[in-house]
Amino acid sequence: MPLKQFTTDFQRIGQQEFLRPNVGYRYFFDVQKAEVYPTKQSIKLKYVLKELPAKKVSKGELEETERLIDIGNIERRFNNLINVEEVDEIGSDKSILQNGDIVIPKMQPQMGNIFLNLEHERFIGSTELLEYSISTNHNPLFLYYLITSGKFLSDLAKLESGKTHRRVNPVDLLKIKIPAISKSKQDQIVAEIEPIEKKIKELKNQITPPQEIINKVFAREFGFDLEKFEELKKEKLFYVDFKNLAIYHSTRTDVKHHKNTPVFEKIIDGYDYIKLSEISLSEPMYGANESAKDGQKDEDTRYIRITDINYLGNLIEDDWKTANKVEEKYLLKNDDFLFARSGNTVGKSFLYDSEKFEKAIFAGYFIKFRLDFSKINKLYFLYYTKSFIFELWKTGINRITGQPNINANEYLELKIPDIPLKSQQKIVGEIKTELDKQEEMKKKIETQRNKIDEIIEQVIA
Repeated sequence: MPLKQFTTDFQRIGQQEFLRPNVGYRYFFDVQKAEVYPTKQSIKLKYVLKELPAKKVSKGELEETERLIDIGNIERRFNNLINVEEVDEIGSDKSILQNGDIVIPKMQPQMGNIFLNLEHERFIGSTELLEYSISTNHNPLFLYYLITSGKFLSDLAKLESGKTHRRVNPVDLLKIKIPAISKSKQDQIVAEIEPIEKKIKELKNQITPPQEIINKVFAREFGFDLEKFEELKKEKLFYVDFKNLAIYHSTRTDVKHHKNTPVFEKIIDGYDYIKLSEISLSEPMYGANESAKDGQKDEDTRYIRITDINYLGNLIEDDWKTANKVEEKYLLKNDDFLFARSGNTVGKSFLYDSEKFEKAIFAGYFIKFRLDFSKINKLYFLYYTKSFIFELWKTGINRITGQPNINANEYLELKIPDIPLKSQQKIVGEIKTELDKQEEMKKKIETQRNKIDEIIEQVIA
């Protein structure tokens, strides 16, 4: 990447609401003049988008079942929601998302986890998600494709602040200038995009969600009816023997623990099992505080955050964050296994592959486990932690009072069906074959999505 050098007047720093002397921020506002696409006529986003006040839902049991979304449920650059969960209980306050035309996250919006809600469907979501109404002078689809274009998202990254949880302040977002294009011209562009959208939808219809693939294989192998799993989620009234209140880790009286844990135990009961502690080669270790040492950057080392990991536990490649220098003990080794320990992503898992990244450290909200993969197939274990069986265990053990949390000792008690390695490999092979097919389909979809970027850029140029 070529070195960029520029000069800015010091007084510019004091003309904005926030004291931001960092290079990307100053370059965007002082050199680019807040324009993503330089044009003769432009308009600030504050005249296109209007942030709506958020209404909250308090943590705890809900009066009615709600659809819960987080940033990870918003498909990047595809205006689509995935793996939306229906819940009757939440572990932290959420925002009601219903009145806005578009939802944009404060945290890492440059990833493109943005979606239109033109029908004003009701969801509850992370407080990182903000709702905006869209001016009637703008075609919502044109605006969506403009602000999720590669160029726009790349410039949006320059406005980030924060060390671990990188955010773009909504005030800065609304200062961005976009090309002033007539509504009729926007409609024309959208009409040109529609055939590509149709092709993308056709390709998407051929995709099976990874969670569905994994659950189907595990359900068949362990003789469980997935329809029962869905019915279980909806049950609100059931009976518990008083003696069972203290049979699992600690005295627990919360509903989900006593609803989900017995089902998990029933599935496991028909098989030999091993606990995570039995294949653990060393003490679990909590991640690094990024401000460790002197704060100097190690350009060759990646800092792995929760948001860097997708559902399957793969690293997202295009938002590389350089780590600060830390103690060597925090460096990941091949096949190190990470579990998220708290927050809405508790239970999220990741298997480190040193062939993809020579050097990496892990954030403090992870717990690292060094496991003996001679006793268990590592992909079998990874897929297990993405399955409905693990979901039952996680939901049962996870505390919802205060911050959702599973500690290292509780993870060590996780039971894993100890089936023959040959049977484990069969499960892995079947799942991996299907997932590979899905990845090929996604590449075709991404090619079509890039064509939309080309149309946007050609019109603006």
